[in-house]
Amino acid sequence: PWVASQAEPDPDAVIRMTGQLKERQFDAAIIFTVQSQNPLPSAMLCYLAGIPRVLSFCRENPYRLVSHWLPDPEVLVATRHEVIRQLELVGAIGATTTNLSLSLYLPSGAREQAEQALRSAGVDGFSPWLLLHPGVSEEKRRYPAIAFIKVARQLIQQGFQVVLTGSRSEQAYVESIRQQIGTQAYNLAGLLDLPTLAALIAEAPVLIANNTGPVHLAAAVGTPIVVLYAKTNPQHTPWQVPNRVLYFDVPVPLRSKNRLLQQFPEPAEPTASPEAIVQAVGELTLSTEHPQLVTTSN
Repeated sequence: PWVASQAEPDPDAVIRMTGQLKERQFDAAIIFTVQSQNPLPSAMLCYLAGIPRVLSFCRENPYRLVSHWLPDPEVLVATRHEVIRQLELVGAIGATTTNLSLSLYLPSGAREQAEQALRSAGVDGFSPWLLLHPGVSEEKRRYPAIAFIKVARQLIQQGFQVVLTGSRSEQAYVESIRQQIGTQAYNLAGLLDLPTLAALIAEAPVLIANNTGPVHLAAAVGTPIVVLYAKTNPQHTPWQVPNRVLYFDVPVPLRSKNRLLQQFPEPAEPTASPEAIVQAVGELTLSTEHPQLVTTSN
């Protein structure tokens, strides 16, 4: 109940989790949080499970709940990228690295399955294409569908095919966008497992998306990204990959109830207009040598 969740209250589930953790007899726990989250509920869970060593950032004095406590310097808004924040956390106990890159293993056959999905959808392997991921788990981070449609239509006029992706729960939403885009748009939402989605992202010349999971998959496989970034969680921009970050306002009714967290670093520019998105795609596809054609051999 102390994380963002729409699940029904179930106190017994917390008790069961405590028991499961206790049975495993863990020696230590590391609690990873973003700066707006409090680690103490998780620390209490570890305490009840008998885990003797706990590492976390915390603004308050956790006393015996956290054996290895790092006072959290990020009070109002995030001041570090999330990757740096978590590396500095584990670095406090001597876990360091000189390799700051993300990495992702693509299982054997994943690329072939991604290419087959493109062929089955009718994508022309000899014409440019790109990925558009319009969904996101939190409504406040969702770029307007009508703007996505404008972007896709402009890109199609420039000769791109637009391949839309999304989760199974987003199929209808993505399909409604595809229908309004018209020809040269293809919907793969709900048709790909995670390895195939990652492989498809790896094959794409560029990904357009909200600030959501596929952005970080793209960063891990080296695919350029145009991210439409709601003014929340500034620490989650693409990591070490060619990118363009374009900002838009969170609708007032969807903003955090914590007024301190509404203070987004300004100026947040450029703005995520359809024209700026199309321009960003052009800049990234011209400045990178990422493959633009899908294999068509059987």
